Amino acid sequence: MSDKDNDTLEPDPFDAIVDAPFDSALSERYLVYALSTITARSLPDLRDGLKPVHRRLLWTMRQLRLDPASTFKKSARVVGEVIGKYHPHGDTAAYDAMVRLAQDFALRYPLVEGQGNFGNIDGDNAAAYRYTEARLTKTAMQLMEGLDEGSVDFIPTYNGEEQEPELMPGLFPNLLANGASGIAVGMATSIPSHNVHEIIDATLELIDYPHVEHARLMEIFKGPDLPTGGLIVDSPQSIAKAYETGRGAFRVRGRFHAAEAEKEADREAGIERLGGGQWQLVISEIPYQVTKGKLIEQIAQAISDKKLPILDDVRDESDEQIRIVLVPRSRNVDPDLLKESLYKLTDLETRFGLNLNVLDATRTPMVMGLKELLENWTASQIDILQRRARHRLDKIAARLELVEGYIIAFLNLDRVIEIIRTEDEPKPVMMKEFSLTDRQAEAILNMRLRSLRKLEEMQLRQEKDDLLKEQEGLEKLLASPARQRTKLKRDLTALRKDYAEDTPLGKRRTTIEEAAPAVEFSMDAMIEKEPVTVIISQKGWIKAAKGHVDLAIDFKYKEGDGPAFALHAQTTDKLLLALDNGRFFTLGCDKLPGARGFGEPIRTMLDMDAAATIIAALIYRPKSRLLLAADTGKGFAAIADDLLAETRKGRQVVNLKGSAKLVVARLIDPAHDHAAIVGDNRKLVVFNLDELPELARGQGVKLQSYRDGGLSDATTFRLEEGLSWQMGGKGDRTRTEGEMWQWKVARGGAGRLPPQGFPRDNKFD
Repeated sequence: MSDKDNDTLEPDPFDAIVDAPFDSALSERYLVYALSTITARSLPDLRDGLKPVHRRLLWTMRQLRLDPASTFKKSARVVGEVIGKYHPHGDTAAYDAMVRLAQDFALRYPLVEGQGNFGNIDGDNAAAYRYTEARLTKTAMQLMEGLDEGSVDFIPTYNGEEQEPELMPGLFPNLLANGASGIAVGMATSIPSHNVHEIIDATLELIDYPHVEHARLMEIFKGPDLPTGGLIVDSPQSIAKAYETGRGAFRVRGRFHAAEAEKEADREAGIERLGGGQWQLVISEIPYQVTKGKLIEQIAQAISDKKLPILDDVRDESDEQIRIVLVPRSRNVDPDLLKESLYKLTDLETRFGLNLNVLDATRTPMVMGLKELLENWTASQIDILQRRARHRLDKIAARLELVEGYIIAFLNLDRVIEIIRTEDEPKPVMMKEFSLTDRQAEAILNMRLRSLRKLEEMQLRQEKDDLLKEQEGLEKLLASPARQRTKLKRDLTALRKDYAEDTPLGKRRTTIEEAAPAVEFSMDAMIEKEPVTVIISQKGWIKAAKGHVDLAIDFKYKEGDGPAFALHAQTTDKLLLALDNGRFFTLGCDKLPGARGFGEPIRTMLDMDAAATIIAALIYRPKSRLLLAADTGKGFAAIADDLLAETRKGRQVVNLKGSAKLVVARLIDPAHDHAAIVGDNRKLVVFNLDELPELARGQGVKLQSYRDGGLSDATTFRLEEGLSWQMGGKGDRTRTEGEMWQWKVARGGAGRLPPQGFPRDNKFD
């Protein structure tokens, strides 16, 4: 074949290339994708609360006649039908969606009843679809009720071979009852589940009083009712505000409950008494969407990391009911403190977002408040009611036509038989003689001989009367909005009986109660208080000896090392380390290594600069003040709270330039009112502490001026008591100079030589 023939038979693909700007082509195609994601995948429809995959699953199971009274069928059969006829996506996605519809810990009112392993609250996955079976629940049938009554439109499937419903017309308020979550392009939805009888009561209130206030609706509606129970501990005001705007979040906590406790107070607090003063806590419910295995793992990890030193052990004793047992370190542990620490350190308290972003009747995504959402849902149910009524009227009219034809046939039975026996074409003869329609004549000709009885005639006349009566009622219903509202209220009231407060399915699971003020949460409170002696060597090794030992004894150091700092502390204390580069670090005294060996290098515990030197080791005291001074002669006062560092990297407090170093970090006695500064040049200045600024970070201000050298030491004292310093030689002798007025100048002065006897190393101690 020639090239010319090839060109004729196979068009050049480059002819299909469109010359267009890349940004416009990309934005146009991405917009199509985004709209598809929003409307056909991620956001639920306001009217039935379903996404397309869930709707197609339910429709397929209905087509397979998997109603609650039927036998189960393999999940593989359902998934195959769904992806083959209605949902052209992966089998895993379809099966996962089906599994979720069957999990009572994921859905408040499951729409699928599963047989086999459909996963559990521990986080285990469901078995493969070839091993599980499923059928619809009563709730799902209520959601699909009316599909055969012309209440919704049917649309072609993706390949045009089948038809599927555009939405489910049932009266079950699935959107709020089971909630939904999804992430689209540029928007998301997050709707918790709610109690059906509260939803219905709020809807009835709205029908009776269209202008009802939001506050009144919230008195009836209350808030989320989650599948796994638990507690919502936000204030009623914040919950009401979230539902008014359609956006917000709730704090969800697990529930402590000890069913076997003797006292009611202990039972509600989740405390089981074991005798001898011992006790244990029992968790009976966990927050929604938290897997039990993950929660237990978090608690065990917190124990291992010593973040929960007041907790000794955690055990999982669950069967069908959740039972997580927590064993405290000792019987003196405060149960409320233990609970509060678990809320803060684990997923025993989580936040669930509220984002009422749904597709309205026109398939437009909107964030609605509670009242607007109920109004739209009520309007959709009124529309469905009207469509069902019109569909039923059409059916009645068609049946009346046939019934009237049958009655004419019975009244003229002998003549009808004669026409059938004698005429070659009886149909047109009968139509002309008895003024019958084509359908009536065809129905009479198709009538069975056994129907030619007097009883049938009587039944037909009764049926006609009943149909006319029903027709009249439906016409009145369509003509009266008030009747339509009354009919909807009656149907909702009947539905409510299946989900009443005293039914297992309708009983509220989640308690909504504002939390009491939290117990002051401090890690110090969870550490057993014991005295220790902290020892730091010159080369930066640290250890803690039990008890308050004599600081003057010789501790054991590595060869070539020696003492630097030794101080008494408690295991509940925090150790502040000041480095000459102006950075401060924090260590918990309970985490220090024991004193049997040489200890451990501090640099393995903290990210300290290898060239930096520790100049001070202090015990943190809240609200205490420190005097910080650099060798440049600049300094300031700092609050100890501002020096605490929560990470290994520490906190930069003093900003230093060039080769400058921090040389003083000294606690300021609250009774002291003056500062004394001595330089390398042996000049001393004294000034009022009021002149010293208080900063959280910085270089500070000039404390003393120098022509050469820099600052050697700084301290604080009470002017009335005089300035004291260590004497040289043996012993702990000190000398005090009471008359310090001649050294007192304004801050930043050069100073003068110190009193006679001042140490030659220019240090106050």
